Amino acid sequence: MRIDIATIFPAMFAGPLGTSILARAQEAGLLDIRIHDLRDHTSDRHRTVDDYPYGGGAGMVMRPGPFFSLYDSLVGADGESGEAGSREAAPVRPRPRVVLFSPAGKVLSQQTVRRYAGEPWLLLICGHYEGIDDRVAAGLGAEEISLGDFVLTGGELPAMVLVDGISRLLPGVLGTDESLAEESFTAGLLEYPQFTRPPEIRGLTVPAVLLSGDHPAVHRWRREQSLLRTAQRRPELLASACLTEEERAMLERAGLGAGADAGPDAGEPEIIR
Repeated sequence: MRIDIATIFPAMFAGPLGTSILARAQEAGLLDIRIHDLRDHTSDRHRTVDDYPYGGGAGMVMRPGPFFSLYDSLVGADGESGEAGSREAAPVRPRPRVVLFSPAGKVLSQQTVRRYAGEPWLLLICGHYEGIDDRVAAGLGAEEISLGDFVLTGGELPAMVLVDGISRLLPGVLGTDESLAEESFTAGLLEYPQFTRPPEIRGLTVPAVLLSGDHPAVHRWRREQSLLRTAQRRPELLASACLTEEERAMLERAGLGAGADAGPDAGEPEIIR
């Protein structure tokens, strides 16, 4: 998979994209990440990427020109057609799916990350200042994405988050698909609690069922804990979860009915030991 990133701060990506799983994925040829400095696509000697907003107001707005120039350099400015006068059109050039990070965008979800992981080529656009001239999103057919209801200084951190989320879904990156099977949001629920050695520390013990060797019982315990944790922390996820009548009854008995809002004062669900 290829991911191009448009930014005015290319140095920000060296550390996060050059270590651990992301570094190994690139070394193995599973992921091709290319960082582009938008200032290389400006037309003045000062390499200006921003300007005052039309209509007035505080702050600066990123100019559309550098974004369009970069895009044209990636896909070719002449579009899909062949040479003038030719009887046969040239093959259509591949084009990236464009993602623009904005507080006004759709909140990123695991479902969206999974969809992007199925794309062969992405172009991620990182904005700054008061934002990007709105004609960039319109002209490039960009999908606007937000990490949540808060504001960051730029799109670089969201881009890193998205690349990380995508990379771990690519075949071969994590080494085993089992790592993805039961983690949070894969089945629409939060993941169950995890434990490892030692079995006791500072008076805190591992639930006995996990030490029992009874695999069906472990599976039931994990499912129950996943449901309880989701009901307590993210109850809205239960509305689209596939639950059995027995599971719904269990949540009702715990005072955490499926889809009900547990409220900010509700306690953490007890881990059954």
